[in-house]
Amino acid sequence: MREIAYAKINLALHVRRRREDGYHELETLFAFVDAGDELTARRSERDELIVVGEFATEIADPFGNLVSKALAKLPRPDGLSITLEKNLPVAAGLGGGSADAAAVFRMVRDTHGLPEDWRQQAASLGADVPACIDSLACIGRGTGTELELVENDLGGTPVLLVNPRVALSTGPVFAAWDGFDRGPLPEGTARDIAREGRNDLEAPAISLCPEISGVLDVLRETEAVLVRMSGSGATCFALYRDADTRSEAAARTARDCPNWWQLSGRLR
Repeated sequence: MREIAYAKINLALHVRRRREDGYHELETLFAFVDAGDELTARRSERDELIVVGEFATEIADPFGNLVSKALAKLPRPDGLSITLEKNLPVAAGLGGGSADAAAVFRMVRDTHGLPEDWRQQAASLGADVPACIDSLACIGRGTGTELELVENDLGGTPVLLVNPRVALSTGPVFAAWDGFDRGPLPEGTARDIAREGRNDLEAPAISLCPEISGVLDVLRETEAVLVRMSGSGATCFALYRDADTRSEAAARTARDCPNWWQLSGRLR
């Protein structure tokens, strides 16, 4: 079995309030890139995980990885030996671990089916995991787990992801949010929401990781139709009218900022 753990981006992310349970009330537009980590699996006597790829060394504890945690939550008559090719940077605002866990859910769904409480099990692993299972453009509310489909008129749009190779944990970014409610997510299609929306975590993320500002500046100098930070950062994305313009931007960014990580793809 083989699954791509599609990179998640937040085309818009509005933080409305801090909740009494310590979490934040969110309204976000999830979108997914047609590339990401890759998982291959075969049946085995017991569950096991092997991590390879560019960012494999950033996963210090394979047993604490969300892939292992997802396997532990899904009952099956046999085990799965999974090789995770870690192509996405860790703590990057791309939902990489959540997408990896979601890919395991899809593997088990296709071979054995999922338990009735699979949505709750997915949410217990992380707020992004439920959206990552189908990896379709959708609106997330609450902590991000209350999902509704959106008219996706951005499918196929060329996208460039850029990360300055600085890990940025989600918790400190939310803690640095100023607590001011700047209003709800706009209504309309995915294009409408992305164009009129914002990312309320961009300013607090930049306060912790100034390199994000440099990435945004570089992307804004290209012929992008939209440039924004994803999630809690530090990855930023740019959407383009066509693949040639995106490729030119990717080549220019690689030339001018060779130490940055980047990924080209299309929105699903």
